[in-house]
Amino acid sequence: MTERTDREPAIRQATALWQTGPGEVQLQHQALGERQSGQLMIRNMFSGVSRGTERLVLEGLVPESERERMRGPGMEGSFPFPVKYGYASVGRIEDGPPELRDRAVFVLHPHQDLFIVSEEQINLLPDALPPRRAVLAANMETALNIIWDAGILPGDRVVVFGAGVVGTLVAYLSNGIAGTETLLVDSNPDRSALAAELGLAFSNPGDLSGEFDVLINATASANALEAAIAHAGMEARIVEASWYGDRSVNIPLGGAFHARRLSLISSQVGTIPPNRASRWSYKRRMAKALELLVDTRLDALISGETAFSELEAAYPRILSSPDTLCHRIRYS
Repeated sequence: MTERTDREPAIRQATALWQTGPGEVQLQHQALGERQSGQLMIRNMFSGVSRGTERLVLEGLVPESERERMRGPGMEGSFPFPVKYGYASVGRIEDGPPELRDRAVFVLHPHQDLFIVSEEQINLLPDALPPRRAVLAANMETALNIIWDAGILPGDRVVVFGAGVVGTLVAYLSNGIAGTETLLVDSNPDRSALAAELGLAFSNPGDLSGEFDVLINATASANALEAAIAHAGMEARIVEASWYGDRSVNIPLGGAFHARRLSLISSQVGTIPPNRASRWSYKRRMAKALELLVDTRLDALISGETAFSELEAAYPRILSSPDTLCHRIRYS
């Protein structure tokens, strides 16, 4: 039976960002249907632009083999174009059960001002987490999964290649493990200030020396992966955490790769690692990611903010700028 409220009209209009062609986007209006029983209407406050993945989508570089796996909650259309894509929205429950109304929530949903989701899709924000920072939730969830895949233990020497949002969050979490020596590496010297803000050791790739127990690549660069192999100690673990879209890369598996008995694994947030899957649900993992975001220093990962009404013009520029970390979209 359809659940209705007196203040909810049968048809409401929403505006969403669509990727319509290579490098092209458009704000489009669409009608929302009635909210059904078990569903909530969310009024967006903020959403976050994930530069790496959304740039691949905008360039039409999602491989055909991955198009079904890449579909996210709330996505419409199909790859390559047109498609409505994104996955970091923070809003308030505008309509739903009385006990949930006006609660701030994180939802995996594209850039859209008003939308309807099931109750199972929402993640309530901790009281100590400002909605403005919660746009980092999907990135923190990814970083947490990478830490699990990496199997970092107290005392390990860890190097993370790539001071983007995910790489920096991985280094931040690793640095919090007792006794670890964590180093964040990036070719952009300006990222040293970001590392310092979070209490992380930083290095330029050319200055990297020594061997490490765990090496994590979050650059989508074959050069960084090659450097990880070169600096891996005996039986070290190398985690490839970046996604290359439809690109092929060459990696040096000759030389000392076999003699050192190195492990090279991939990490992807769509699957919980097997040694945790029996205890951790996606809901529990996201709740922990939100909890980990209460540190005010993480605001340093928000590199800019744009009004949703201006996103159509600004979106390609946001994705193309190497200075973009997490770019926040503000809704009226």
